[in-house]
Amino acid sequence: MNTFEISGGEKLEGEIIPQGAKNECLQILCAVLLTDELITIKNIPDIIDVNVLINLLKNLGVKIVKKSDGCYSFKADKINLDFLMSNDYIKESKKIRGSIMMIGPILSRFGSAVIPKPGGDKIGRRSLDTHFDSLSELGGVIKYDNKKSFYFIEASNLKGKKIILNEPSVTGTANLVMASVLASGKTIIYNAACEPYIQKLCLMLNSMGADIKGIKSNLLIIQGVKKLKGTEHTISPDFVEIGSWIGLAAMTKSKLVIKNVDFESLNQIINVYKKMGINTEKRGNDLLIPAHENGYKISDNIDGSILTISDGPWPGLTPDILSIILVVATQAEGSLLIHQKMFESRLFFVDKLIDMGAKIILCDPHRATVIGLNFKSKLKASTLVSPDIRAGISLLIAALSAKGKSYINNVQQIDRGYQNIVKRLQMIGAKIKRV
Repeated sequence: MNTFEISGGEKLEGEIIPQGAKNECLQILCAVLLTDELITIKNIPDIIDVNVLINLLKNLGVKIVKKSDGCYSFKADKINLDFLMSNDYIKESKKIRGSIMMIGPILSRFGSAVIPKPGGDKIGRRSLDTHFDSLSELGGVIKYDNKKSFYFIEASNLKGKKIILNEPSVTGTANLVMASVLASGKTIIYNAACEPYIQKLCLMLNSMGADIKGIKSNLLIIQGVKKLKGTEHTISPDFVEIGSWIGLAAMTKSKLVIKNVDFESLNQIINVYKKMGINTEKRGNDLLIPAHENGYKISDNIDGSILTISDGPWPGLTPDILSIILVVATQAEGSLLIHQKMFESRLFFVDKLIDMGAKIILCDPHRATVIGLNFKSKLKASTLVSPDIRAGISLLIAALSAKGKSYINNVQQIDRGYQNIVKRLQMIGAKIKRV
């Protein structure tokens, strides 16, 4: 059942409730290791990456109780550190990149941590230097076991320090923040990532008794405390998923309503879609995407040059949305240059879109020029393979807009980031099923 069968070219209509944000959830789940008291987390998405991490925490000794759909309680009062040296831990933690964020809280609370080379999407080089360099600055001693391919980190007493990150890494910042909250003294983090995921993590930690200032900025000041307490936290709506549904609505000329969105996190995505001629309407806490019956037109730059859309650290555009933007541009009126700065392998899925009839020039691993078809030529149905989460959802959007029957293989990649996607798409009229 790792294949989707899609009969595309149909208009969709209805309401979609966005899932909890995957990237925020992975950080929040790792943070439960920072205290021995009860933590309740709501709106947890039922997706592979999150479930793998929950299972890792369970095997580590965290007491986990499912209260209701999407709501779990966690109590890390008896942690089995020996599990970190087991083959099961090494095998499971390699499945997701988010496992790297267990290092900070485990090191901070217990004085040592083990982590294998993490897994996740094959979207290019994703250096761990930011993680290890910053933890070394706090006093961590890092050793690498070549034979077993894992890192061993030890620190008898983490001490706060002024640290300038070599890049505003989201997971690197999360790891350092979680390590710093229990360190002695003051930690100052400059060039910190300030994505909504980090903001929500910091707010949660403060509700647990941490002392973090500078939230929403790239300068975080953390005064270490001796102990953290329990709390409750609700995962925010996933703004990348919301961005996916906006693109789907435009490509299929469909009217969709997305319920209970966080507009503050969504502003940049909405602005980019506006430049592409895609309109949205705010209705209370909901977002309406009207049916773009006459298509949508990409705006040129003010000097008449081709519009360039690129990713960047918050409040810049998240790289997770660029694959979707690229697909949506294939049916726009006008041309667009996509500049994927962070990952050199993320645009390689465009050859599948070219096979479907899209006009795309892959300039180099980081840039692609899209010449919009303006719906004068529909994408052709095809058999596709999902290489990673975001490319997978992009190909799915393309297949739903293409006339005819398409097949997408390796859909577990999509399942890693999108909850119950077949059922949710069927509810708005999509002809899709697992085969």
